[in-house]
Amino acid sequence: IESALRNLEGVQEAAVITRADSGEAELCAYIQGRDKNDVRVQLALVLPSYMIPAHFVQIDTWPITPSGKLDRKALPAPDGAAGQESYKAPRNLTEMKLAQLWEDVLKNGPVGITDDFFDRGGHSLKATALISRIAKAFGVQVPLKDIFARPTIEGLASVIRELEESPYAAIEPVEKRDTYPVSSAQKRMYVLQQLEDGGTGYNMPAVLELKGKLDRKRMEAAFQALISRHESLRTSFETGIGGEPVQRIHHDVPFTVTEENSADAFVRPFDLSQAPLFRAGLVRETNEHHVLLVDMHHIISDGVSVNTLIREFGELYAGRKLEPLRIQYKDYAVWQQEFKKSDTYQKQESYWLKQLGGELPVLELPADKPRPAVRSFA
Repeated sequence: IESALRNLEGVQEAAVITRADSGEAELCAYIQGRDKNDVRVQLALVLPSYMIPAHFVQIDTWPITPSGKLDRKALPAPDGAAGQESYKAPRNLTEMKLAQLWEDVLKNGPVGITDDFFDRGGHSLKATALISRIAKAFGVQVPLKDIFARPTIEGLASVIRELEESPYAAIEPVEKRDTYPVSSAQKRMYVLQQLEDGGTGYNMPAVLELKGKLDRKRMEAAFQALISRHESLRTSFETGIGGEPVQRIHHDVPFTVTEENSADAFVRPFDLSQAPLFRAGLVRETNEHHVLLVDMHHIISDGVSVNTLIREFGELYAGRKLEPLRIQYKDYAVWQQEFKKSDTYQKQESYWLKQLGGELPVLELPADKPRPAVRSFA
């Protein structure tokens, strides 16, 4: 990323560090010699969205260590409140709806029409969430690059007015079946799990520190409620007719919070044919200090859904009721399978077959150690 920044015309010097001032790890770029908004737009043309820093800070003088090197720890924190001082209210219905979507995604309002999405705490993942909400609210598909190119409500409103309508298609619940198709991502992980003969490469463990008096029965009830609420926590996988993997959703699955002495032996391989692909354990330090261990297979979860489970666990443990879910992940998998039959998908597939046709160059990247013949996940 630093190399890409320095290669941009007008950038004299650049540095990229990871900060966690907002409570989550974010990339922050420091640049000298060019406007940060121009840099963000140009960087989006040469790097994938997940490599675009969440914050850009313009630097005139770089902090230096006594040995003459860049003191990265002394670089100033980004100003996440930029744009709030000169608030400009929405002027029409489009800008009003966009402002509400921004506030829903960024979780900090009010938002003015000249505020910068990224200066207000946005990043590529939140930009993707914003695109999804715009599609639902306005019936248009905004390219991700346009969020980087026009990161204000005023700019995005002009983009939306120029786009052709592309009706939002909601995912609908499917009828009850014995088994359901898997999504493309699940199919890939299912196959890799068979090739790797198990292993923990796709385990997603989390450790939560619990302070205060713990109500064990209430905790067990919260986990049972989560399992009842989310079909993914009651799903197993098997090979169906034609050799294609399928998912099976069980009405009930055995689950208990185990007593653990430490976290060392907690992470172990899952059998994808046995639900739940989710386990929890408890380490008791003292009567009012426990460590909650949670682990699940990546085939039923990802980074976003883990945060959802943690948040909902807290709500359920506190005795609050959650709104029912309209759809489950299997509904998305069925929707995706149907989408593959559409003209839009066929057009996309033809494009990539053409792009990746012929002899592909071998990617040679320098490595610290020799690459093994078989991946070890070490």
